[in-house]
Amino acid sequence: YRTGPWDGTRFSGIPEDNKLSYMEYNFTENGEEVAYTFLMTNHSMYSRLKISSAGSLERWTWLPPSWGWNLFWSSPMEPQCDVYKICGPYAYCDVTTLPVCNCMKGFNRSNVEQWELRDASSGCIRRTPLSCSGDGFMRLERMKLPDTTMAIVDRSINVKECEERCHSDCNCTAFANADIRNGGTGCVIWTGELEDIRNYVVD
Repeated sequence: YRTGPWDGTRFSGIPEDNKLSYMEYNFTENGEEVAYTFLMTNHSMYSRLKISSAGSLERWTWLPPSWGWNLFWSSPMEPQCDVYKICGPYAYCDVTTLPVCNCMKGFNRSNVEQWELRDASSGCIRRTPLSCSGDGFMRLERMKLPDTTMAIVDRSINVKECEERCHSDCNCTAFANADIRNGGTGCVIWTGELEDIRNYVVD
């Protein structure tokens, strides 16, 4: 399981933890620390994060009428789509489709027999090789950002400069804003396979 990177408002893989009116979030990232904190603005409520013995991340809230801790949400929530890299490279998981793994547009299943047995870990392969001139990008919405283990982050440029930088690098496979607030700032560039992606249903 992977929460997805911080996008300025939340972790992209935990849409359930959208900004709540009674909670302020803070994410600090600098040369000395990386920290996520939250503050309850309603002082009659309490909240805590806990990692269970099963390895799930849980947010518990304490509400005065019940005088007890209630599970607000936990991740992973979807046993199928929250498994790390369940769909393999260039594929995304969507709980509203059967099978749940789908190839991104422009890609085909890399091992059809394996996919027919509901094992999509081999992922998808590009239908047409990149030419490094005239290639474009497809906009994906309501998605958990791909694994950023090998991604490059530059917080000093905007999304237009990010796109230009990506176009000038033949190894670039995707780009996104590092921070989605106020129209978006910063740049994340992927230069390898895109993995651990999932689609989220609109509420």
